[in-house]
Amino acid sequence: MAENETDRQAPETPEDARIDSLEERLRKAQQREAERTGAHRPKPDDSEAKGGRVLSYLLGGLFGGTLIGWTVDRLAGTGGVALIIGLVLGIIGGFWSIVRISTGQVPGDRDE
Repeated sequence: MAENETDRQAPETPEDARIDSLEERLRKAQQREAERTGAHRPKPDDSEAKGGRVLSYLLGGLFGGTLIGWTVDRLAGTGGVALIIGLVLGIIGGFWSIVRISTGQVPGDRDE
C-alpha cells in the first residue's frame, strides 16, 4: 500500500507554480547575465596568441636594445653610437625571436 502512494503524483499546488516561475525567471536572468558579460564570445585562437607574442618580442627587442644602448651612451659618453648599436641589436634580436617562433623552436610554445 505504501508503494501505491509513492507512485501517484500529487496535483500541482500554487507553491509549485511559484517555484516554476522563479526557476524560469532565474534562467532568463542567467541568460541575460551571460550575454552581458560575454560568456558566449569565442575564445581567442592560437594564431591570435602567437600574433601577440610576435608583437611583444619585436617591441621588447626594440625598446630593450634602445634602452641598453642609451644607458651605455650616457655612461660612456659615446655620442649616440651605442644607442644606434643597441637599437640595431634589439631589432635583430626581436626578428630572431620571431623566426624562432615561426619555425617552432621556442620552448614553452603551446604547440609542443
